[in-house]
Amino acid sequence: MSSLIIPEGYRSRMDLYRTQKAISFIKAGFQARLAEALDLRRVSAPLFVTEGSGLNDNLSGKERPVSFDIPDVGETGQVVHSLAKWKRLALKEYGFYVGRGLYTDMNAIRRDEELDNIHSIYVDQWDWEKVITEKERSLDYLIEVAEKIVNAICDTHESLLSEFPELEGISLKKELYAITSEELLGMYPDLTAKERENEICRERGTVLIMQIGGRLSNGEMHDGRAPDYDDWELNGDILFYNPLLDSALEISSMGIRVDGESMKRQLEERGCPERASLPFHSMLLKGELPLTVGGGIGQSRLCMLMMGCAHIGEVQSSIWDRATREGCKESGIRLL
Repeated sequence: MSSLIIPEGYRSRMDLYRTQKAISFIKAGFQARLAEALDLRRVSAPLFVTEGSGLNDNLSGKERPVSFDIPDVGETGQVVHSLAKWKRLALKEYGFYVGRGLYTDMNAIRRDEELDNIHSIYVDQWDWEKVITEKERSLDYLIEVAEKIVNAICDTHESLLSEFPELEGISLKKELYAITSEELLGMYPDLTAKERENEICRERGTVLIMQIGGRLSNGEMHDGRAPDYDDWELNGDILFYNPLLDSALEISSMGIRVDGESMKRQLEERGCPERASLPFHSMLLKGELPLTVGGGIGQSRLCMLMMGCAHIGEVQSSIWDRATREGCKESGIRLL
């Protein structure tokens, strides 16, 4: 059973035809701006990987991947949760050098997702990854990259408003406020992590929350993070304030990736040191993979934000429970 919020007096701003035109406009415009801002090249990417490769993203460690047997190969395939590790391997195999990177469309099925206005079992995002130097493994560089992403989002949104006048009144804040998860805890010690995100986004509009995955001073994690791709000291989430739902909307999870030392430390902390023997992890520990920064940017969430939608089902086709379908229909929310 999903959780559905209906903003008072809400109606979808566009019919389905105009909605599809706007989605196409956003996706084409933003990915071109992103590629230019970060010097990225588009590549093809897998929908699934083998179970034993260690390439799938384990997310928080609780989500079950969609798996299937492949008789002619003799292995089990898994639909990717994201391409966090695959992209780093691809940069090596495709011969990318420092300063250059790749981006691709990533589609996933997250069957254990708790459904609500912004969560779906279908995930579509731009996954990107870029080769960096040792000197660039810093929070300053992380913030610099996040600012470029936010600029690309806001520039795309300005173009969208010119093309689709029915979206007038929707605004995004271009100035990015960066804060660590520990600093955020210090500001709102009596709130949950999600409540802290909502409060800082109400106050600042557009926020980069950094250093996610490790334990905070209260003994809790701000949010779950797999131990073998982001360096928990050098990662972050980009969030925009969504006034329609009066909450933070995470648009991107990103980070500077682990080196051998930080991966070993994080695998130990998460209690899964045996992963170090998997093919990807072994290559990293041997120094055979480039240093990188990368992330995922939600396509449907970005469209939802720019178009002022109350439900992610207005900009993507997915499966919803009966109560959600009926509640949206009664409230003038057009699900694709």
